[in-house]
Amino acid sequence: MSTAVETGAGAITAPAPAPERSQGKKRPRLRPARERAFWGFLTPALVLYTFIFVLPSFYGLWVSFTKWAGPGSEMTWRGLQNYVSLFRNEAFLRSLSNTFVMAIVSGVLVFGITFLTMMVLRGLKGRAFIQSVVFLPVIVSPIAVGAAVGFMLNPDGIVNKLLGALGIPPIGFLGPDMVFGCIIAGIVWSSTGLYIALMISAMDSIPDTLYEAADLAGATLWQKFRLITLPLTWDVFAVAAVLWVVNSLKIFEIVIAFTTGGAAGAPPLQARTIAVQQYNAIVVSGSVPDLGSGAAMGIIVTLLTVILIVLVRRITKRERVELS
Repeated sequence: MSTAVETGAGAITAPAPAPERSQGKKRPRLRPARERAFWGFLTPALVLYTFIFVLPSFYGLWVSFTKWAGPGSEMTWRGLQNYVSLFRNEAFLRSLSNTFVMAIVSGVLVFGITFLTMMVLRGLKGRAFIQSVVFLPVIVSPIAVGAAVGFMLNPDGIVNKLLGALGIPPIGFLGPDMVFGCIIAGIVWSSTGLYIALMISAMDSIPDTLYEAADLAGATLWQKFRLITLPLTWDVFAVAAVLWVVNSLKIFEIVIAFTTGGAAGAPPLQARTIAVQQYNAIVVSGSVPDLGSGAAMGIIVTLLTVILIVLVRRITKRERVELS
């Protein structure tokens, strides 16, 4: 079909515009050269990921159904017996409970401190220096942090010596009754800086004009945080919450440093996490390590991590807020 256009020189016939393509059609394929380059860059990463993560994961799943003491020993098929035994094991159930309580309590404290810091640091001079100070524990090895704090809190440590100078008798910070709370305090102190850095970086992307308008409207510090800062940093908070779930289910080093080699001896049941219990089963379970039971614990933790990540993503899912 064509269209006739009248001009001074006569009629000019122009082809009609091509009809628009219907929506929903497949994207055109990559050109052969680009497709080869795409797979050329992607394949090495896929191979490494397969050999480093996928195959060991499937092998660990297989081992979790067996009784095996390690290389050089006979592997015996046990089916689901390892899993059944774990859920009848008081130490495993206690370590699982400890891990969840530590994750929840520490998470509330970490994000509470993070949000409070965001409210206070907004527009404060010297903020970069404060951020550097609070981030410092993150770059220190957790085992070093735990060892240093454990050394200060043991019965002959500097804290009890200071208390003694004030006439206060020594306190068993690392004893069975108080070690759980001390571990939570250590986790909060060593982890909070990372989440403060993440959330403040997100806050820095918010235009100052929004806060200036809120100031003109007479908004309080809490109202500015609730109505401006939190909605516009929510996506970063959702990612930080998932990161916390993953990290909190792997709490290990600080527990070992607080409770092993000091006055408290080996980690007491009150302080064990699932990672510590798995380490005990594989490495320090006596003369014969139980790799099958340890692998079963790893599979259970993996499933719990996936479930919790999905749950957190659903809870934190909300309509995206964008600046116009």
